[in-house]
Amino acid sequence: MTFADLGLGDAMLAGLRDVGYETPSAIQAATIPTLLAGRDVVGLAQTGTGKTAAFALPILDRLDVSQKTPQALVLAPTRELALQVCEAFEKYASHRRGVHVLPVYGGQGYGVQLSALRRGVHIIVGTPGRIMDHLDKGTLDLSELKYLVLDEADEMLKMGFAEDVETILADTPDSKQVALFSATMPAAIRRISQQYLHDPEEITIKTKTTTSSTITQRYLIVSFQQKMDALTRILETENFDGLIVFGRTKSVTEEIAEKLRARGYSAAAINGDVAQPVREKTINQLKSGKLDILVATDVAARGLDVERISHVVNFDIPTDTESYVHRIGRTGRAGRSGDAISFVTPRERGLVRAIERATRQSLTEIPLPSVDEVNVTRLARFDDRITAALGETERIARFRDIVAHYVRHNDVPEVDVAAALAVVAQGESPLLLEPDPEPARRERGERPGRGDGEQGGAERRPRPAREGMATYRIAVGKRHRVEPRQIVGALANEGGLKRDDFGAIQIRPDFSLVELPADLSRETLSRLESTRISGRLIELRLDTGGPGRRPRRDDDRPRRSPRA
Repeated sequence: MTFADLGLGDAMLAGLRDVGYETPSAIQAATIPTLLAGRDVVGLAQTGTGKTAAFALPILDRLDVSQKTPQALVLAPTRELALQVCEAFEKYASHRRGVHVLPVYGGQGYGVQLSALRRGVHIIVGTPGRIMDHLDKGTLDLSELKYLVLDEADEMLKMGFAEDVETILADTPDSKQVALFSATMPAAIRRISQQYLHDPEEITIKTKTTTSSTITQRYLIVSFQQKMDALTRILETENFDGLIVFGRTKSVTEEIAEKLRARGYSAAAINGDVAQPVREKTINQLKSGKLDILVATDVAARGLDVERISHVVNFDIPTDTESYVHRIGRTGRAGRSGDAISFVTPRERGLVRAIERATRQSLTEIPLPSVDEVNVTRLARFDDRITAALGETERIARFRDIVAHYVRHNDVPEVDVAAALAVVAQGESPLLLEPDPEPARRERGERPGRGDGEQGGAERRPRPAREGMATYRIAVGKRHRVEPRQIVGALANEGGLKRDDFGAIQIRPDFSLVELPADLSRETLSRLESTRISGRLIELRLDTGGPGRRPRRDDDRPRRSPRA
């Protein structure tokens, strides 16, 4: 079947050719003829099945551009989905002159919307809350409305828009045609369809799986403390274009984005606290390639459709399968391939099984990329940079004379000069990762989890350090979610220490003990005192074996993460 077989006009068919659509999806093939015939429709289909074209094409095909008052209203649960639907209408209408589409949503100034409404708008795509605001103010006239669409109706009800939706339905002409699309059919949706739709045709698109077969789904078992390191290694070893990282809360998304930027990645966060103009700018940067990584909560990413998204990473795996399907549906759209990688803590293994049962697809467990795999990738990229630079023949010719001059006057092999230039280009960050440190061995008789100050604040007897070593205390511990590898990495980088300079490491609830050379220079100690791990000043000092509890400061109080 082709789109021409569905009864669409020439202008719509030309627009579809422009966007590269060849054959209709199941929901489009079943819905478009029914809507063109004037019947109300209840469409049940999962996200990503092509619902937007299913209702947009019939509306555009029958639109009367001479009528300046709104003829079609599409209600969407989120701003992102409203904007996405608007863009789709504009693409499909490329061969119909004079069609005006207006997105109406909260967070955008009223002035822009009021000006457009005064000039005349044919199609409005908006969120229920802002549509209700305009109706209450008398700035939106729906008296001549011909078509009304409820897109992702179940999501609108979940988000608390049920009363607004019913008010809008009741305040629009009875003669309008209504199309309701939903992934599920809860009792509230069934009641709305029976009350406000006239003899609707119910179209159900059953899929063998709820996730796209073009998406490769993988997961790795990591502890909570390992997640940031795991994310960095995934980014180093995966060949991605654009990528979305999903976090469970607003604070988590902001923290991840900040840490990624500190590691040199182009990343930004969107969540419920981000102002709408900033959200729109961020998404446009992602589309244009100025931004590579978007860190988002579920709600903030709903309706997001960006072709560049090749990977989705669940930093926090969702606790319900619907959220999982929605998240990974941001990639692998419209037949494109995609990758979904989920971080799963040992306690969350059951969620993987639940997702596999619900989606009827298996997730492949993968190991954390090793140091060797990361280093191989880094060397390959380094080689690529050299190869690309060699292609700039004019600049190479100028620098060749400079290098030759240096070699002649300093009697240094050319390979050493090349290595020195690589050091200059690399800067302070090491090109290759050091091997992961071996876990510190617990001393015989030491009981796990017994920190200083426990059992009534009794003093701890310090364990004698190895010969030539001293025990130092740093002000980060278990509750700051640090691991031995982070301590070794930070102290080695800041203090210029080698692997052999580290002895035993004991991580206590509020602090950690580290064996380091007893003869550290004053300069090294000064640098180490100002070192930060996980954003905290470590306050390095010799351990005296005194009481372990420090006075609690305001910034030490545990904080509840705000809900996303």
